[in-house]
Amino acid sequence: MESLVHDYGLFLLFLLIAMESAGIPLPGETALVAAGVLASRGKLDIVAVIVVAAVAAIVGDNVGYWIGRLGGRKLLERWDRLNRHASRVLPWSERFFERHGAKTIFLGRFIVVLRVTAAWLAGISRMDWWRFFLWNAAGGICWAALVALVAYYAGEAAGKAIERYGLIGGGVIVAVLIVGLVVGRHMRRRMLRAEGEPPRL
Repeated sequence: MESLVHDYGLFLLFLLIAMESAGIPLPGETALVAAGVLASRGKLDIVAVIVVAAVAAIVGDNVGYWIGRLGGRKLLERWDRLNRHASRVLPWSERFFERHGAKTIFLGRFIVVLRVTAAWLAGISRMDWWRFFLWNAAGGICWAALVALVAYYAGEAAGKAIERYGLIGGGVIVAVLIVGLVVGRHMRRRMLRAEGEPPRL
């Protein structure tokens, strides 16, 4: 098992994150957390984990952006019902990405639903690619470093706590970190909601 993780762990990490970022709902962030914990145990290099995760996020998001930009509207126009809905939502979406696209792309990396859909939406809304790329790269690098390092130090801290205080001590540390992540995500969602709601059906 250890040799499998050592030989293919980073490749699988890249694949899962890139595919999730391109729009396929896969557990990319879960894979990054697992890689960070494995790095804390000396089975992977934490710097390599962060670099691979950041590159995968950027590559996957750019694939999603160009799929949305080149084929997203054609896909929406194929079905009448979807096209009618899109004709009402897309103008709002274009205005939103014009005004708040940078924040959405950066923060979307930290929010589950937006992590899978933001790149497509940016492409369909024809957000300027250079602007998308810069904010996407910033978000991907920050997300990869933050999640990997939290998992790395949580894994290390949990291991030490279990040695010193038993299973309960390790569980408390992990629970505190999870609560912190949940609260952070909730605050980001509230910030995005405050920017404006899409038109209702």
